[in-house]
Amino acid sequence: MQLTEKQRRHLKGLAHPLKPVILMGNSGLTDAVVAETDRALGDHELIKVRLPGVDRQERDAALKTLADRTGSAFVTRIGHVAVLFRPRPKVSRFVLPA
Repeated sequence: MQLTEKQRRHLKGLAHPLKPVILMGNSGLTDAVVAETDRALGDHELIKVRLPGVDRQERDAALKTLADRTGSAFVTRIGHVAVLFRPRPKVSRFVLPA
């Protein structure tokens, strides 16, 4: 899923008050983390993921893999917190600007 810069800014603003719902532990990107992220995206569409204790290259690689495996779009990352978005197939809560 590709997002335009305008859509990224819009989603980033909507995600600002959210708390992280996924916490990736010391084991890194496991099947359980992917499954829980997939479930959370199905429930909320827009989620924050926290990746503490990992260096930048590993964090970026894990986020890219997580987004690919869940079919979501990477919105932004600030420090140890990233935002992922996957709209619901039928009715999305979020209207993205064109």
